[in-house]
Amino acid sequence: MNPSEAACQLDAHVREMIAWHFSSETGCPFWLDWAKKSGSDPRETVRSFEDLTRHFEHFEDEWLRDEPNERFVPRAFAGQPYYIFETGGTTGMPKQRISWRDHLLDYEEFSDTLDDKFFPRGANWLMLGPTGPRRLRLAIEHLAQVRGGVCYHVDLDPRWVKRLIEAKEFDVANRYKEHVVEQGATILKNRKIECLFTTPKLLEALGEKLDVPDAGIKGVFCGGTQMTPQVVRFLTEEVLDNRAQFVPTYGNTLMGLACSVPMTAEDRWSVTYYAPQPRAVLRVVDPSDTTRTVGYGESGRVELTTLTQEFFVPRFLERDEAIRREPRGRYCWDGVGEVRPFGQMEKKTIEGVY
Repeated sequence: MNPSEAACQLDAHVREMIAWHFSSETGCPFWLDWAKKSGSDPRETVRSFEDLTRHFEHFEDEWLRDEPNERFVPRAFAGQPYYIFETGGTTGMPKQRISWRDHLLDYEEFSDTLDDKFFPRGANWLMLGPTGPRRLRLAIEHLAQVRGGVCYHVDLDPRWVKRLIEAKEFDVANRYKEHVVEQGATILKNRKIECLFTTPKLLEALGEKLDVPDAGIKGVFCGGTQMTPQVVRFLTEEVLDNRAQFVPTYGNTLMGLACSVPMTAEDRWSVTYYAPQPRAVLRVVDPSDTTRTVGYGESGRVELTTLTQEFFVPRFLERDEAIRREPRGRYCWDGVGEVRPFGQMEKKTIEGVY
């Protein structure tokens, strides 16, 4: 596939998803009511991905707090029990989304990108990361099982860590981190585990407790909003000693999982992520004119569009900014590089265990 073919595939997928979500037989009450209030039928006007920008304003995150979950149930899934997954939600009501199989499919596709040498089939996993109402806990376990292994978990509540940091209770936050990492280290010392999911900060802390490759880890799947080139190099060379493969990812409850491409010397440790297109699409847009995609190599705000039968979210402005990167390797569409909290230079951002 080349970029032109990928664009055609995306446009066809957009038409299919618009037809699904705005049909009285398969669509959900939220979008059917939206079409009725707007007095327009997207099935007649949206023929390509670019048409979404002309037809839809930005999806408001408050809708995922205020609207009852049932409003987002497609009629095609009526009567089928669903999962409820939440975003970070440090204070107040967190954003929620419902799901049936999206979270499983995302990680089945991700599994196909992993190198069996570093993430052996049949190997056991440890998940040292956020649990609770997040889809991550179930998704990592499914990934382990798809690859023929089992998954061990450690409880972790990132909302509590963020609250402690906001209250400047740094000593308590560090004690909680130590508590979590000690549990992970104990599991690694007493069980045969070769694959690890964790966040950059927890991987660094784990490396202070034990030698991660010597503990049996061959591959580390790492998720977190911000991984600077300096952090990536430190984790790869110092914590993992170039003996375990480091696989950074960028994901969230609304999008799924964006994979990174293997780094080369030319990358200088700068990570680029590619969304699971056509099921989800990432654009890097001009913050002052979000209808405009910035040029390659330029920075802007990350805009997400999710396009699955379970979930349609057009033009959601993430709280992240990134550099727009060109298609590369198996990914025939734009990537996002050096993802970081939006406006980080202008304001202090609390990332907690991430």
